Amino acid sequence: MKLQWKGGSRARAAGAAAVVCGTLFLAGCGADGGSGSSGGSSAATATGGATAGAGGIACGKPATLQASGSTAQQYAMKFWIKNYTRACPGTKINYIGNGSGAGQDEFLQGRTAFAGSDSPLSADQVARSRKVCSGGGHAIHLPMVGGPIAVGFHLHGVDRLLLDAPTLAKIFNGRITRWNDPAIARLNKGVTLPSTPILTFHRADSSGTTDNFTAYLSATAPGDWPYPHSKEWTAKGGRSVKGSSDLAAQVQRTEGAIGYFELPYAVARMIRTVSIDTGAPSPVDANVIAASHAIAGAKTVETGNDLLLQLDYRTKVPGAYPIDVVTYEIVCDKGNKPATWSATKAFLTYMAGQKGQENLTFQGYATLPSGVVEKVRGEIGTLS
Repeated sequence: MKLQWKGGSRARAAGAAAVVCGTLFLAGCGADGGSGSSGGSSAATATGGATAGAGGIACGKPATLQASGSTAQQYAMKFWIKNYTRACPGTKINYIGNGSGAGQDEFLQGRTAFAGSDSPLSADQVARSRKVCSGGGHAIHLPMVGGPIAVGFHLHGVDRLLLDAPTLAKIFNGRITRWNDPAIARLNKGVTLPSTPILTFHRADSSGTTDNFTAYLSATAPGDWPYPHSKEWTAKGGRSVKGSSDLAAQVQRTEGAIGYFELPYAVARMIRTVSIDTGAPSPVDANVIAASHAIAGAKTVETGNDLLLQLDYRTKVPGAYPIDVVTYEIVCDKGNKPATWSATKAFLTYMAGQKGQENLTFQGYATLPSGVVEKVRGEIGTLS
């Protein structure tokens, strides 16, 4: 989502409106004005079996849920937890955004009811999950939310910056080291670029955001990014920071900085974001509309109860922003923890339902294809 800045604004009107709404929410001004925000004092306390809470949200048996993982869905998760626990005050949900890798590990160790991850489990990890999922069950993926990975920058006097995949790859691979490099200047004709050194920032922790960002680089600029995609940063150089929030903070305060993080973090800190030249007739900005457009072209892969989306990082569809992420909730297809499964299933049902999905664009997230969301809703009903 491209922010509007003094001295130059070429963001789409719809994208700018979404930024405004997102900023209001992040500032605590309440953008959850739909039916998903209802709850509060009229919520019924769930005792025993599943009951109807306020606003039509179904509550499972009261429980305390521990979950962790993706920082990409951190703002969405806060939104979901707030609304669900208002309607179902007997349940407490603790979600720690410690990165997709940590979330996967904690779920596979049996420490959490579910994990949030921007990268699928490997085949070996799915095999390991059989020790956690009782009765012959194994871990599956439920795509729940998507969004753009913004490339944020801090460069005095530069309000808009255009880059393509090869140039981005060279920057993050340490082959372009100053902002007035000819490769950057060719893409930004008429812009006065300073000779400021480029300071790249990347995630220090095991991150699905890193996995998707490096997947984009390796798919679109293999000659300039000679590394496989991975949750761990494998390129040399740059500065490492744990978590998207702290990474965005470093970019915000550091002149000459550039880094990658989910759109809500750029919105929250008013960080300028790079426009991407995909080869389409016009460059695309990081906004929810452009990300939704790209995610709509993802290939759906189904295996039993499992549901994965394969993003097309090479897309040249007009208006499609190519650097995106899909966050999955990881649970067992059967054999989930009996003490917390009723509440977990009810919470997942709310997240995937109309009330959970309808206001996500206001939080800076892209919508998943309606057919995918319908499949997720159906799959949740079959889990045990």
